[in-house]
Amino acid sequence: MAHTIEVDVKVASDKRGTHRRRIFHVFAVILLLSAASASFLLAENKAPRTQIVLLGTGTPLPDPERSGPCTAIVTNGNAYLIDFGPGVVRRAAAARNKGVKALEPTNLKIAFLTHLHADHTLGFADLILTPWIMGRREPLEVYGPVGTRAMTDHLLKAYETDIKTRTEGLEHSNTTGYKVNVHEIKPGIVYNDGNITVKAFPVIHGQLEAFGYRFETDRVVVISGDTAPSPEVLEKSRGCDVLIHEVYTQASFDLVSPEWKKYRRAYHTSSKELADLATKAKPGLLILYHRANPGCDQARTEDCRGAGSEEQLLKEMREAYKGKVVAGHDLDIY
Repeated sequence: MAHTIEVDVKVASDKRGTHRRRIFHVFAVILLLSAASASFLLAENKAPRTQIVLLGTGTPLPDPERSGPCTAIVTNGNAYLIDFGPGVVRRAAAARNKGVKALEPTNLKIAFLTHLHADHTLGFADLILTPWIMGRREPLEVYGPVGTRAMTDHLLKAYETDIKTRTEGLEHSNTTGYKVNVHEIKPGIVYNDGNITVKAFPVIHGQLEAFGYRFETDRVVVISGDTAPSPEVLEKSRGCDVLIHEVYTQASFDLVSPEWKKYRRAYHTSSKELADLATKAKPGLLILYHRANPGCDQARTEDCRGAGSEEQLLKEMREAYKGKVVAGHDLDIY
């Protein structure tokens, strides 16, 4: 009888041990699956290291809702600006207040210029002087077409009284942060700091020398600058993560004079032309910016303005282009 009880106890003990081992194995498998699932979700939802901040999406039109053209590429705590239209430094400060710490004005040290039109350069003096007045000690590094150096020299000459007063007067400003190192560029790699590689390529903007730029980090971002339909933009943006491109509506084109039609064809890109380019290039995201309306802006009629509206533009783009497309606004972050 005692033997039977011992056997029964042993069997029961073995069963309990087996059961515990099974529970342990199941629990271990659940933990492993949970960890794998969490890692997958983190990888899927991980935000890209590089941010695109639209500081200004405007045109020569004095629209109070849109500052002049300026885009920031922000990666690893560094900011790289493309163009410097009116309001550039204040828009950078607004982006800083939204949490993009790299756009603290004293951090604005590197900029790329697409071309020398006024709406893309009216903030140049602001970019040179305001961050310096706030304490920037490093010279500003600017990359742009031929003529950028002459423009820089003239601006520094125009503000020499201010600079002299601030460096020799009671402000005790430093003597380095207002200086500008100008690099007049040619197509190809124009900048590489181990953090980002920047490639310039020629675009078509009437009689002006003009460039688009390709930024390569953990994302590939291409910005057209102002351009008529360009094979270079198509080639440089094939399969890129983000294409930022200027555009005007076909509806507004139909309402302007023959002279303005000729201008648009030589200097800018229609929605139809951009849809064709983007369909071939297949960017992950197409951002519309610098929504131009030349001829209508000068006519100042409501029907002409309406024909060039954002709503009309998105309607035309979505009818002709099936990829992901958004209309950019100041301080949008992608």
